[in-house]
Parts: sequence; C-alpha cells; structure tokens
Amino acid sequence: MQNLQFNSYYNENYNALLNFALLLTRSRMDAEDLVQDTAIKAYSNFDSFIKNSSFKNWAFTILKNTFNTRYRKRKKMNVVSLPVEDLPLTSSNNINIEPKENKEAELLKKSIDKLSPKSKQTFEMYVNGYSYEEISSNMEIPIGTVKSRINYAKESLRKLVK
Repeated sequence: MQNLQFNSYYNENYNALLNFALLLTRSRMDAEDLVQDTAIKAYSNFDSFIKNSSFKNWAFTILKNTFNTRYRKRKKMNVVSLPVEDLPLTSSNNINIEPKENKEAELLKKSIDKLSPKSKQTFEMYVNGYSYEEISSNMEIPIGTVKSRINYAKESLRKLVK
C-alpha cells in the first residue's frame, strides 16, 4: 500500500521536481540524476513523511538539500566546470607552471608515504574530499574504522612533521 501511495505522489510531482532541478543544475542530465537521487531518498524515508501534508514541499526540500550537498562536495573537491580551452592558464604560453620548492609540502608528502597502506589510502581519499560514508562503501569497511584510520593518520602526521 505504501509503495503505491509513494508512486502516486511521485508521479504527480515528477515534472515539478524536474523543472526545479533544471533551475538548480542548468543541465538536463544533472537534473535527471538529481531527481532520481531525490526519489531514492524520498522512498527510503517515506515512513517519515507526515500524512496529509504536502508531498511536493517535502520532496522539494529533499531535492534542494541533495543539490546543496553535491555543490559543497564539488566545491570542496575544487571541481572546475569550464572547458580546458577556456581556462586562463592554458591560453597563455608565457606562464611558468613549475612548482616551487616547498620544504613543508615535501616533508608532508614524505610523512604521508610513511603511513601504513590502509591508513594512507583512507587518508588520501579523505583529503580528496570523499565523505566517511563514501570511503566506507568504497573500501568496504565500517565508518568507525574509516574515522579511526583518518584520526590515526592525522596524529601520525602531526608527530612526524614536528
């Protein structure tokens, strides 16, 4: 019964959700992905939906929060959405992009290399913007283990850098 009710609410509001997602993403493909993620979250949490309230408002809130989470994650990972040709560094041949020697960065790299392979992989994923949940599912380990390895890596790096 609950499955049929969800399908009915979702089908009635699909176009509105898609239009809202298009406003946020400005991309048909991203909007469809966002609506699909919203549907999955709404379905898995449908038991928390308050009967006789607005499914549309509830689903829009889920969609907006999902979009904001993706935006923050992309911002944290410094994802560039410009074509390579439009990037300022690629259009000028006079710019020297060689890295400067930085003793602290070199020391940090060497310290990270000294970590155990499990801690190193977990820590690198964390530094690259993956959430604990994503690391956990990717490495197929519990979230507690992920947090423990990251904390261990941070403490080890503090000791090695000092």
